[in-house]
Amino acid sequence: MKLKTLASVALRGRRVFIRCDLNVPLDAAGRITDDTRIRASLGCIRHALGEGARVMVASHLGRPHEGALTAGESLAPVARRLGELLGMPVPLVCDWLDGGFELTEGRVVLLENCRANVGEKANALALAARMAKLCDVYVNDAFGTAHRAEATTEALARMAPEACAGPLMASELEALGRALADPARPMAAIVGGAKVSTKLSILNALAARVELLVVGGGMANTFLLADGKAVGRSLCEPDMVAAAREVMATLAARGARLFVPVDVITATERSAAAVTRICGVDAIAPDEMIFDYGPESMRLLLGELAACKTVLWNGPLGVFEIEAFAGGTRALAQAIAGSAAFSIAGGGDTVAAINAFGVADRMGYVSTAGGAFLEFLEGRTLPAVRALQERA
Repeated sequence: MKLKTLASVALRGRRVFIRCDLNVPLDAAGRITDDTRIRASLGCIRHALGEGARVMVASHLGRPHEGALTAGESLAPVARRLGELLGMPVPLVCDWLDGGFELTEGRVVLLENCRANVGEKANALALAARMAKLCDVYVNDAFGTAHRAEATTEALARMAPEACAGPLMASELEALGRALADPARPMAAIVGGAKVSTKLSILNALAARVELLVVGGGMANTFLLADGKAVGRSLCEPDMVAAAREVMATLAARGARLFVPVDVITATERSAAAVTRICGVDAIAPDEMIFDYGPESMRLLLGELAACKTVLWNGPLGVFEIEAFAGGTRALAQAIAGSAAFSIAGGGDTVAAINAFGVADRMGYVSTAGGAFLEFLEGRTLPAVRALQERA
């Protein structure tokens, strides 16, 4: 993939506009609960500062209404945390589209939530033209937003005087490209999540590519239903049974395998105080719900994964946020981290699980992206990446 990278661009004294993905989770008090995305963006920002650039960083946070930013949608908490990590003040610039704010060599400012600008989501050329006047170099280091054609991700890449990919963007594309272009085989993919309907396209794409497809979370219940199992009151989608069977047929036609649990952890309520039970998938009571893979399922699954040389992971196996239902996802995270296989993990819940179980530094590659990660795995061309390729 041909891309101009930040390392190849002269930066000293130049105005550098870096599009990052600093869309971090906040609690009810507006405190950052996970700064993974901020930390992932530090390499790009530090490089530009070290080269003597005059740096402005842009990001979205949440989904504000354009032209009507509320206090809870402000990047103010991000500016504070970014300043702490960089060891320097990071001023937050509120009204920035027409310039007028000071830029100093070796210093950085954070531009207020770009999705509050009218025309951002519509990828408006007029908005991008205003932003292009602010910079000499545009850097896209926000792979997590690369699947969206928005003014700061797509149109600005085309209209800025010079455009390039940041180190995070480049490393994401390299890692994902390695997994898809010529993967070491056997190749496994673990896909978790609540609903088959939201991930059907990625399930179909992976069914045509991998040797082992593992389904977890609420999606596994729909596949169990498709296999004729009763799943009690578990989250499932009866109207997606036919689609699940098509995925199963695609795998079978290629000689590939689908893995769903043979035993599960159940309870009658989703809570830390729930009374749990381990049972086979043929013995789920009508009032029970499935919340995790069982121990026999994990024994079989880890045995299958041990033979794989490439592992893609998106989505937990169960409700790992509750300790009683965390066993499957914890064992999976530890097994992937300890494997010699090349592994890529991505998606918000997956990253949260990896961090919770302390294995991030032992994974092959951890992607900060969710939707972009999945769309790339499906083989789609991401709009922001296409724009950088064409500029290159």
